[in-house]
Amino acid sequence: MAADSAMPQPLVRTHGVDLRIGRNQILDHVDIAVNAGEIVTLVGPNGSGKSSLVRVILGLIAPSAGTVWRKPDLRVGYVPQTMSIDPVLPITVRRLLALAGAVAAARIAPVLAEVGAEDLADRALQELSGGEFQRVLLARALLRDPELLVLDEPLRGIDLGGQLALYDLIGRLRRHRGVGVLMVSHDLHIVMAATDRVVCLNQHVCCSGAPEAVSRSPEYAALFGSAAARQLAVYAHQHDHTHDLHGHVIEAQKGEGMRKRAAHD
Repeated sequence: MAADSAMPQPLVRTHGVDLRIGRNQILDHVDIAVNAGEIVTLVGPNGSGKSSLVRVILGLIAPSAGTVWRKPDLRVGYVPQTMSIDPVLPITVRRLLALAGAVAAARIAPVLAEVGAEDLADRALQELSGGEFQRVLLARALLRDPELLVLDEPLRGIDLGGQLALYDLIGRLRRHRGVGVLMVSHDLHIVMAATDRVVCLNQHVCCSGAPEAVSRSPEYAALFGSAAARQLAVYAHQHDHTHDLHGHVIEAQKGEGMRKRAAHD
């Protein structure tokens, strides 16, 4: 019994999930699980079914076959791939967050501070940079006090410094809140240093496991090319600093890199 209590607790898992739309096979017998306190990243080429799998996991699309199990009463925070804001509609960050369900005004400032966006509360959404907007969307998701964070391409349209800063933030949220994270990414060269497990998808699961193992997988090399696999191996690097809202280094830390620090938390 003691050994069972030490096992990771799944938040969500799929078994044999198929998805067909018309004659198109979108997903083919997909098994995936996300545990509490774990960062899992979905990678794959365009059209591989990553976003469709996320929608199945969220219950937005019913699978054609297979099952999706979720922890009872699972609280999910979702950051979509895109969010359209009418450029002529004057709406501030504070107002957007206040619209996220029945949110007490007193909760908004602490959540913005948690994502490093406390100075943005009264800014118009149209004035925000890509990185700032993603932090606001993340704050919006955190207002649900989620057990599982689902992030669909959170780095789209953000420069390299901003991407590193956002990965730092996601890692801190995992450590401090204990949330599980399911993330879709196409930024393959960065993802290896910022995730616990990679699932490589191309309608079916080609390979999965620890980032370094996936980068050596023949299936991965066949899908993305050996050059990409070598690039990923290079980028599984020591990460001994953190970044501010704009991606600038703000703190140098001695000792282990980001992945090794996360393993001890």
